[in-house]
Amino acid sequence: MDITSETHSQHISKQFNQELEELKTHLMAMGGLVEKQVQEAVTALLDSDTRLAERVRDNDKAVNEMQLKIDDECTRVLARRQPAASDLRLVLAVTRATSDLERIGDEACKIARNAIALAEAGRQVHGFVEVRHISEHVRNMIRDALTAFTRFDTELALKVAQEDDAVDSEYTSAMRSLMTFMMEDPRSISSILSVMWILRALERIGDHADNLAEYVIYLVKGLDVRHRNIHSLDDSSLTGKG
Repeated sequence: MDITSETHSQHISKQFNQELEELKTHLMAMGGLVEKQVQEAVTALLDSDTRLAERVRDNDKAVNEMQLKIDDECTRVLARRQPAASDLRLVLAVTRATSDLERIGDEACKIARNAIALAEAGRQVHGFVEVRHISEHVRNMIRDALTAFTRFDTELALKVAQEDDAVDSEYTSAMRSLMTFMMEDPRSISSILSVMWILRALERIGDHADNLAEYVIYLVKGLDVRHRNIHSLDDSSLTGKG
């Protein structure tokens, strides 16, 4: 049986209902923080704002603390309630999602570190247009994946998962372009390598957003699509055990 946003408000125990709602609320708060981390890291790069980049780096501790807190809440729910079926899937999906969100935060820190290095070097570099474009793409993926989680929306989750190929294509194209610039101007190698690391971090963020979307499908349908061709699926073709 598929589950909906109302499924987890039908328990006899109001306390259990509240615990499950708090898990989702805290996950969304963590998601909002890491999305902001990505946005600010890219802004710091484009504006050569080292202070903002340092703030992104410092805020990584808060992301890590949120992951630990949510994981502890999940452990307590498992121990106290021994949830089954869709309730168990919710707890497992939240635990998996916090891991990917924490890694998105790590990638944002990598972007911030490279932004500081580039700002201190003070050299105009190529690739910023591509960084801006891909960063907008992956931030939309994060936002949509979190929205899908909140709404138990598998159609939106599929859309997010299918977007990952477009990000991979954009990343490959940008890397080819930067390789050409390095060959034409060896003096630019150091700075362009930093931009390449930033693009790699953004590509990885897209992968983690893809994972978040797949957890929504698992949560709602009971179907693990991690090793399936996502392009062969649509919302009506998703079946699983509820």
